[in-house]
Formats: sequence, structure tokens, C-alpha cells
Amino acid sequence: MGEGPLFSQSLFPPCTGSVRSPDVKAEPTIPQLPDIPVCTVADMGLRELERIRLILRGSSVIDWRRMHFQARDEVDRFLRLCQVDTSQPHDEAWARTVLADAVEYLRRTFDYRVADAVANPEEIHDLFLYASGAKGQPRHRRIACIVLKVMHVIQHIEGRDLLHRLAVSEADLSELVTANVLRVAQLLRDKGLPVIEFAHSIKTRESLITKLMAKKETVAAQIYDRTRFRIITKTRADILPVVYFLTQHLFPFNFVVPGQTENTLISFKSVLEENPHLQQYAQQLHLDLDYESREEQSRNLFSGSSYRALNFVVDVPLRMDAYLPPPEQDTRERKNRTVFTLVEFQIMDEEIARQNEEGENAHKLYKRRQKRRVLRRLSRGLVVPKRQG
Repeated sequence: MGEGPLFSQSLFPPCTGSVRSPDVKAEPTIPQLPDIPVCTVADMGLRELERIRLILRGSSVIDWRRMHFQARDEVDRFLRLCQVDTSQPHDEAWARTVLADAVEYLRRTFDYRVADAVANPEEIHDLFLYASGAKGQPRHRRIACIVLKVMHVIQHIEGRDLLHRLAVSEADLSELVTANVLRVAQLLRDKGLPVIEFAHSIKTRESLITKLMAKKETVAAQIYDRTRFRIITKTRADILPVVYFLTQHLFPFNFVVPGQTENTLISFKSVLEENPHLQQYAQQLHLDLDYESREEQSRNLFSGSSYRALNFVVDVPLRMDAYLPPPEQDTRERKNRTVFTLVEFQIMDEEIARQNEEGENAHKLYKRRQKRRVLRRLSRGLVVPKRQG
């Protein structure tokens, strides 16, 4: 993460024509999302603050103690963003399977008493409303929160398992997720959000080898930015509305990968300081306002000392219907139809993007520092190979 401005393809650079989706090998079935207005910073409340903070910190919803859903339609839209359409019998049945597994886990592992209203809700949507305190008895909120956390983990396990069973390459997954991002990039433009660049890059094989060799832990699964998108906004104030827009149209906020955010651009505390109307929610946050200042902040070892950006990684959900038999012919015991693919997003404003290309922040210097570390590791205790030419 934080590698600088080298991107292979611009999805909508200034003064280009319409955005065209790439030719993908298989077209997924994507649940339709109802249109909603753009959420500006002035529109934001406690719900939006918690979701934005989750991204800025790179933390996990497992640590939350309540949700923030207030109506069924809001929950339904969120489920569709998770690629679950409960109006379809097979999706409803799968959601019930994951719920039953979560309840069974809690009962067997912790002898936890799960209320029947939570274990067998009239609708899956009710779980989210219980967890938000918008429906049910007060005691249901805590129980529903716990169940939803376990469901969140189970669905990720099922997604990984399905991905390993399907005959789908990383290139195919990259094409599928890029098609989804292209669709949202066009929507950003249609909605008039001040994004001046939305660019795409996929790491080459050489870059992957170099990055793995530069890391302390040389495990391929720890390369989170094979597919990466850079977004440049007009001003710094435009960043939060754009980030929140992505959580409403591309990926659910809870699928941000914990521990993989590098944020040297926007502090959460400054968000409240710069927006007085948000300060009223400070006492209601899951974590106190000074929590981030007590955390050890990670930083890319090879970036310049003044390099600034917001980088975060998301497990983007993808429907794999095109790779599976039709639901009515599906004889699998576990009938999950959604996988996850890791995508990194890098966001900054135009002025910061310009500064990130100057002096020690220049991409060529970043790569030089990275290659120097790799060469030291490779040659430690050995004769340094002579350069050709």
C-alpha cells in the first residue's frame, strides 16, 4: 500500500468519453439497489460517523456493540449490497442456514441462550433491527448483535471455501470486480461527485515477487493490493462523501479488512473538529474520541516521510451464479453463491496527489527503496550479484 501514483488504467480521467465495462468471461447476477441521494457531510449522523471511522481506522465490526439500522428498507438495501436478495427463495434459505449455524455455534460453544425471536425471526431483516434497538425487546439488541457477528464470520468462511472450489482464476475475479467498480465509477460521475480521477491498476508478476520479498512475512495471501483503485477528489472536503458513497453502492462497510488501513490523510478527531454538528455524537461512539491517538499507526516503510493518503482494503463480495448451476438444479450441501475478492482503494485530494509525486515521495524513489531492501535480503551472507550492463 501507499506505493505512489503509478496506475495502469484510468477509469475516468478528465475529458474522456463514456466509461465502458471490460469484456468479462461471466456476467454475475447482481441484486438491484434502490437509488438513494448522495450523503454529504452535512447529512451525516452517528450511523455514518461509525462507518466512516471503521474505514479510517481499518477496524472490525466484531468490536461493535450495536448496529444503526432504523427501517426494513434500509436493511434490505444493505443485504442486497452484500449480494443477498431475500426476495429470492434460494438467498432467503441460505441466509437462514447461516443464521442457524451461528445460533448453533453460540449454543454449543458457549452454552449461550439465544432467544427464539432472534434464532427464528419472522424476517432476516429483523436481526438488524433488533441489533439496532429499532425493534423487539431491549434484551434482543445484545443477543442479535452477537449472532450477527458470528454470521459475518461464517459468511466469510463460506465465501473462501466456495472460491477454492470454483474453476475461476484471479484474472477472472479481477475482471468481475473491475466491472462492478466501473459501474460505480460511472455512477459517481452521474451523481456529480467531485472526483477528477478514478484509476485502476493490477500488479505485474514482477511487482508481486518484489513486494513479497520486501515483506517480513513472504506469504502470497498477504498481498492485498493485486487489484487497486486510486480515487482523486477535487478537495480534501470531498473525500468523506466519496468514501461513504462507495459503502452505499460498491461494498458494505463491514467488509473492510481489519488492520490493513494506512491513513496518513484524515484523522477521525479532525472530522468532528471541522464539523461542529457532528460533535454531539462524540459520547455515543463505540470507542472514545482519543482512541486512535493511543494506537500504534502503521506506515509503509518505503514511502517518503511526507507521503499522505488514505489506503484501505475491502473484501468485495461477488455473485458467482455464472459459475454455478441454477438454484433449482443446485445439489450442493452448502448453497452459498457469493465469494470475496480483496481490493485496495487509495484516496486523496488533488493537491495531496500533486505533492505525493514530488521529492522523496516520487514513485521511482519508492521502488528504488523497495528494491534495495530486497537485494539486501537476497544477498545477505552471499556474494552480491553483478549488475548486467
